[in-house]
Amino acid sequence: QAQLAESGGGWVQAGDSKRLSCAQSGRTFGNYAMGWFRQAPGKGREVVAAITWSGSHTYYADSVKGRFTISRDNAKNTLYLQMNNLKPDDTAVYYCAAALTDGIFYSTADYAYWGQGTQVTAEP
Repeated sequence: QAQLAESGGGWVQAGDSKRLSCAQSGRTFGNYAMGWFRQAPGKGREVVAAITWSGSHTYYADSVKGRFTISRDNAKNTLYLQMNNLKPDDTAVYYCAAALTDGIFYSTADYAYWGQGTQVTAEP
């Protein structure tokens, strides 16, 4: 059973940058995809970015393309999300997720393990 723990959230002013980290434990084998999702108040959980096991393939939602970068360090069992030029619309709880297999996945249903989330607030 994998456990995921996000860190790095907090308050920023619009235009600032922030990096989220997601540490995974309890999972010792297999190649699997990971992703970042977010959920704003009153809205559903949406995919932000996804990455394959090797990191050779990534996906970004249109709303963050060119501003956010997803990466992973498998030796450290850690997933990252570098967020630049943050906007008020980026304000949400950010979740990391891990799938059971490798690939690029966009749906919450494709992910088996979730962190508790970390709040990111970008104010004008």
